[in-house]
Amino acid sequence: MKEIAEVRIDKFLWAVRLFKTRSIASEEVKKGRVTINGQNVKSSRVIKVGEIINIKVPPITRSYEVLNLSERRMGAKLVEGFIKDVTSADELETLELAKLASKLERPRGLGRPTKRDRRDLDRFESEWSF
Repeated sequence: MKEIAEVRIDKFLWAVRLFKTRSIASEEVKKGRVTINGQNVKSSRVIKVGEIINIKVPPITRSYEVLNLSERRMGAKLVEGFIKDVTSADELETLELAKLASKLERPRGLGRPTKRDRRDLDRFESEWSF
């Protein structure tokens, strides 16, 4: 493989499998969800080895250090040689808390309780009230 000096940010994000398609990567960059070293960038911005890429993925911002460059999409096993996840421990903890909180919420699609659910709740409360 020949050594590459610089690669467009959208092409690199797609190549290292952070986004499924290059157009999605480009769109995320345009929306301002991707920054390099803390600065908003355009899709045509070229990246270099050693730069830090931040990607906003609510509720956190993931950070990756560029270890090597590639324009070609690679297998998942090869990604480790090109980027390193340097997301802070605080951000990862926030993500874990968000996952736990989502499990406590009512499952999506169930909507409001039905009349039958309400009657069951009333019956349960009346049996356990003192």
